[in-house]
Amino acid sequence: MEDASHGGADDAVDLMIAQWRVARPDLDPWPHGIVGRVHRLNRIVEREMGRYYAEYGLDGPEFDVLAALRAAGREGSLTAGELLRASTVTSGAVTNRIDKLERKGLVERAPDPVDRRSVVVSLTGPGRALVDDMLEGYFEAERRVIAALPDPDGFARSLRTLLISLGDAAPPGPPGGL
Repeated sequence: MEDASHGGADDAVDLMIAQWRVARPDLDPWPHGIVGRVHRLNRIVEREMGRYYAEYGLDGPEFDVLAALRAAGREGSLTAGELLRASTVTSGAVTNRIDKLERKGLVERAPDPVDRRSVVVSLTGPGRALVDDMLEGYFEAERRVIAALPDPDGFARSLRTLLISLGDAAPPGPPGGL
């Protein structure tokens, strides 16, 4: 079922699939053509985007929090719970991200005026300025990463369908996510 229209060039996943076909001819490894490539692509995208974040003294998880706060509106504020629901990590990991950004002076915490058991995380002036300064270059870096895709919109729709089918639908609440 694998598409052979790769212009004659093989990648590392092609090699793995060929090896599995020899080692275990009773199995059909074609799904690895997608899953293996998504896995490898994730590592490459993280590396490439990591270079961009490093130019600003951040890592990917820190940028994700800043971007979620900036995209959320409400003066760049979300409760810690909203940040947690928008992420795919544990509450401890979100707390760690917030701690690091707070030490850098990019976010601040305050008691939630609606629920005193909760905390509101907000961008500081320097945090807002930093994320705003980064956004144009961030989206340009993403464009460079996907530039070779022949149908980026179709690919995005396919990935959305797959993610939703696996239970990764958008959480209720404000837009923005990590």
